[in-house]
Amino acid sequence: MLRTTIRYFSYPLIMGGVAAALLALWVSGGALWPAATGIALLGVLVVAALEWLAPYEARWLHAHADVGADLLHNLINLSLIQFVSYWLYRWTSTAPWQAWPVEWPLWAQLALVAIIVDLSLYGMHWLSHRVDWLWRLHAIHHSPERLYWFNGERRHPLHAMLMAFPGLAVLALLTVPQELVTIWFAILTVHLAFQHSNIDYSLGPLKTWLGVAEMHRWHHKRDFEDAQVNYGEFLLIWDRLFGTLYTAAAPIRAGEVGLRDRAFPQTYWRQLIWPFRAKLGDPATGKAT
Repeated sequence: MLRTTIRYFSYPLIMGGVAAALLALWVSGGALWPAATGIALLGVLVVAALEWLAPYEARWLHAHADVGADLLHNLINLSLIQFVSYWLYRWTSTAPWQAWPVEWPLWAQLALVAIIVDLSLYGMHWLSHRVDWLWRLHAIHHSPERLYWFNGERRHPLHAMLMAFPGLAVLALLTVPQELVTIWFAILTVHLAFQHSNIDYSLGPLKTWLGVAEMHRWHHKRDFEDAQVNYGEFLLIWDRLFGTLYTAAAPIRAGEVGLRDRAFPQTYWRQLIWPFRAKLGDPATGKAT
């Protein structure tokens, strides 16, 4: 009964609860900082706990010499995104124009933020699999030999900024209220924990519309040619529109994710310099030379 409840209700309950708490906080006039971070952290920790109650793959429960590096990736990348966001909106707060539809309902404004950010992330993600120097930076994200709640933010910090900047820049030029961006990135943080989690959960037919673990695991398949699918960070609408959506009855299991290069560095600092020393072949195949 517990596993069934987790399987079908964990994602909607946790994601809905996080979104409701964040919106209620803003409507009540409460300070989003640091409360939004606390709400997102609580959501992520619940995701981490659920892995032990209903694991998708038992072998992914145990560390693969990856926790220390993933901790630094999360701390540094999330801080960088907050830093870039802060300075963008500090600049636009004095803009002599107002382009954001502040008269819209709050839910509609948040949906517009989500669409702009998600389309930008999809575009940068797609490019990162086709441009050699971007793939070198992005390969770090594909290096884990297991998928679990903590490796959603395993990214080179330069790549993390490149992924986030276009969407943030568009929102800044549209003079969006910074509170909306704070709320959406808090929601996205919890979603990314779910997207990479080792939880046996399912959204049924909705899985082909949202970038949940069932769909995203195919994107981490070791054979690089098979990983050119399901780029969406939150929505899979873009994958549907641009022909990169992939569904399959067979699940991805342990031993099928990661890079072909089994000698990928495990420590954070060696991962940072790897893109500048690696000798990759054709970025379309990912074959090492």
